[in-house]
Amino acid sequence: MILVAAVLVVAAVVDATNFITASDASSQAFKTATLLKTLSVNSLICGEVGVGKKSLAEYILPDAPILDASKFDEILTTLESSNEIIILNLENSPNIKRVVDSINLNGVRVIATAKSSFNNELIDDLFSVKFDIPPLSKRLEDVDLLVKKFIEEAFVLFGGSEKFNIENFKPDLSKNSNSLRRQVMINYLLQDIEDLELMGIIENYLMSRLGSNNDYKNFLYLFEAPLIRAGLCKFKSQLQLSDKLGLNRNTLRKKISDNKQYL
Repeated sequence: MILVAAVLVVAAVVDATNFITASDASSQAFKTATLLKTLSVNSLICGEVGVGKKSLAEYILPDAPILDASKFDEILTTLESSNEIIILNLENSPNIKRVVDSINLNGVRVIATAKSSFNNELIDDLFSVKFDIPPLSKRLEDVDLLVKKFIEEAFVLFGGSEKFNIENFKPDLSKNSNSLRRQVMINYLLQDIEDLELMGIIENYLMSRLGSNNDYKNFLYLFEAPLIRAGLCKFKSQLQLSDKLGLNRNTLRKKISDNKQYL
């Protein structure tokens, strides 16, 4: 069911946690994590969502229980029964002081993650090592390898072929690997979609959204915006696109203006 397409031929550089280390920044983060496996110190890993913080935390403490900082009571209970723990999203903790006090009281080793560094004396005292993982937009060497990894995941999940049509594929890095993985999965499934399948998807999308008195106009962008985007990408100019679509240039300009938020 998959289109014959360009195959991504790139050797992935990954450790056991699938943390990509093609860029200098990710390689340095992995080296730091490898060093921390040999040390009995607490560490805070910072970075945006989807940059690999949890993967590195699990690499450092592979047998530790993993809890989100928002699960305050569970964390306190775990700190009384475990000698190590991974705490995700430390900024979500409702009472960091009590958590820190319990960590110190029970002598538990902690690897924590957070979206950004803390300017907090308690945090500074608790974590001997802090390091940041930059967003994928600053680790572009990692992106192609992540795309290949996600294509392999899609192949396992959905079958078909590991071939993937990357023509005009622009990686969505808005949420780093999270948005990129979702994008690859969707594109893998839809790259050779049939007309009736596409219409069925749109039908399901519209089913729960129809109901106002101006729905035709409200949802026309679902057709016009992708048609204009694809046309401009393929034909490179409004003049050529207006000719291919059979529209005069003024009509095309108006439609571009009407759909500008989606273009």
